[in-house]
Amino acid sequence: MKFLTDEKLLIVGAGGMIGSNMAQTALMLGLTPNVCLYDIFEPGVHGVAEEMYHCAFEGANVTWTTDPAVAFKDAKYIISSGGAPRKEGMTREDLLKGNCKIAAEFGDLIKTYCPDVKHVVVIFNPADVTALTALIHSGLKPNQLTSLAALDSTRLQENIAAACGVAQYKVEGARTYGGHGESMAVFASKTMVDGKPLAEYNIAPEKWEEIKHDTIQGGSKIIKLRGRSSFQSPAYQAVKMIEASMGGAEFNWPAGCYVNCDKCGFKNVMMAMPSTINADGVHFTAPEGTAEEMEALQASYQHLIKMREEIIALGIIPAVEEWTKVNPNL
Repeated sequence: MKFLTDEKLLIVGAGGMIGSNMAQTALMLGLTPNVCLYDIFEPGVHGVAEEMYHCAFEGANVTWTTDPAVAFKDAKYIISSGGAPRKEGMTREDLLKGNCKIAAEFGDLIKTYCPDVKHVVVIFNPADVTALTALIHSGLKPNQLTSLAALDSTRLQENIAAACGVAQYKVEGARTYGGHGESMAVFASKTMVDGKPLAEYNIAPEKWEEIKHDTIQGGSKIIKLRGRSSFQSPAYQAVKMIEASMGGAEFNWPAGCYVNCDKCGFKNVMMAMPSTINADGVHFTAPEGTAEEMEALQASYQHLIKMREEIIALGIIPAVEEWTKVNPNL
């Protein structure tokens, strides 16, 4: 098998369902033969490693460990799903305190053992603030670390396709920006459906509200249907993000980016933006939309600030003006 790179890919939280799916997906796509599986739960990560060995991927060098010093040493690419999962009845924000503490430790491990890492993808919730916490503690540059945000947009794409009676791939430009959660801002004014503007489909206002609701609650729907949070879709999208950072096909769904932009009006947050990930990292542009869409984005931004201030108050990250003391790249 031909691989994109032979550099080390570390999968954190590899003993879980997302982690095991990421391992298999990365090897099936031929990202790198050198995949390290890390988890604090020995039977889980050991079991995933055994499964990968039984797949018999040609040329693969899959290792596993419960020792963070071994796992993080010399890692060049990292995907982390190493937080607590969301359960039925919980919001992403309910996970705030515990998972942000995990994110802080994760960032510290990067700074200690692999400061030369090239790209990191954070996918455990609430991803906007866990990724921000990891970035601050890691010392990385903002273009080196992203969070998973694409699922909100793919869910919007799915719901619009169903309402218009077309195949999902025929819906282009359906996007959500801002927070990855119940406060996301839905942008559809530039959406094209089977080559025509969405407006030509004359979706009734009540149906549009249903589409937005189903998009925002897409993760909750999976929990109700399957009895656990999503694992296949976040695993696939996260691996595609890291593939792009390795020099594979560009990733053009929204990614959670560190934004400190006077022009955009958004300061010192991680949020989903119009973005591209490639071998140079993540690059974003300012969202453009209707007045209603921009108002929703502003509300989402304010929610992100509120969560940021909560983790500052908890002492998990310092006050904004102190960030450069921890991470000179901010």
